[in-house]
Amino acid sequence: MASESHASALDARATLPSTDIVETAAAAGTFKTLLAAAQAAGRVETLEGEGPFTIFAPTDEAFDALPEGTVKSLLEPANRDRSLAILTYHVVPGRMMAADVLTRTSLKTIEGRSVRVQVKDGQPMIDEANIVRTDIVASSGVIHVIDKVLLPPMTAAVPSKH
Repeated sequence: MASESHASALDARATLPSTDIVETAAAAGTFKTLLAAAQAAGRVETLEGEGPFTIFAPTDEAFDALPEGTVKSLLEPANRDRSLAILTYHVVPGRMMAADVLTRTSLKTIEGRSVRVQVKDGQPMIDEANIVRTDIVASSGVIHVIDKVLLPPMTAAVPSKH
């Protein structure tokens, strides 16, 4: 069984698209705020790199649902650390397809904390966000689309810097 898994991983690499996570997200047109946050946090180059990474990508609508002024505040240079913490809380090392994600109860993010994985009423979720689309493969990893912005527990209570 392990050799079957290894063989399918090799097959998947042989058919990877030529676009990285950033290019794939940009082409989708629904992740403008996420990409702006990655730019503000200085992480675009990382996501363009080899990876692989798994990113739980909130849509622009998910960012729009945050309290008024939150996104603007996060994009300010003074809040780079806070923006970085939120961004990296959405990223897991390695290429994890939906089937892999759903075998776990939690995943450790590159931010350092873990996100909870669950299926609630038939809906796969990461923390309190619904996973609404899965397995968007890029050369540097995979994107799973979520409908809410994930906030690391401490970040929600940290006042913005001025």
